[in-house]
Amino acid sequence: MSCTITEENQAHVKKITFDWVSAADGTASGTTKGVYSGLVERLVTIPDATDAPDDNYNVVINDEDETDILMGAGAARDTASTEQVLASSLGCVANDKLSLAITGAGSGNAGRVIVYLK
Repeated sequence: MSCTITEENQAHVKKITFDWVSAADGTASGTTKGVYSGLVERLVTIPDATDAPDDNYNVVINDEDETDILMGAGAARDTASTEQVLASSLGCVANDKLSLAITGAGSGNAGRVIVYLK
């Protein structure tokens, strides 16, 4: 299992990219180094073209209170298609690091999760 996190925190809109590969049990995780505040404006999930995750894998991004800032909108993601969720279905974060939790992805599969905060 691995997770590389790219944090773009310099602009008005912040972009956090999680590039993940799942472990044998279908999970992947990682935590940001930076602390974030704001409304979640957009979620994008992109399955890897070669090693796509199993269909209906789940994405959760927890704040330090272990509350999903995606408000459940990361559930049942598609194995083959890039999917997006807009702000009206997402939550917020206040001065917390963010922790990605992938489940149900299958062994050794990969993808990318991008979160935009404003």
